[in-house]
Amino acid sequence: MIATLVGGFVAILIGVSLIGPIASQVATIASTTNTTGGTCTAAQSATATANCQLYLSASWGATVLNLVPGFFALAILGIGLAVTYSSLQQAGVL
Repeated sequence: MIATLVGGFVAILIGVSLIGPIASQVATIASTTNTTGGTCTAAQSATATANCQLYLSASWGATVLNLVPGFFALAILGIGLAVTYSSLQQAGVL
């Protein structure tokens, strides 16, 4: 039971510490501005377009990509619930 709790705690700790970096990387990739600071639009030069491929290829792509950190956090929450449930079940409480 203790081994399950320690393993779950380590998994949760690592997962929670990764939420921030994942969110910042997703925000960088899904941004609607290119590297020169210009706004991504349908009419752009070839160099500016190279930095806005996600935004220009599918208008919903950046929106869906921004959901990744939230679902990652929900997965970490699910791990916490599963570890708690299995520990209580091994202890005979459930």
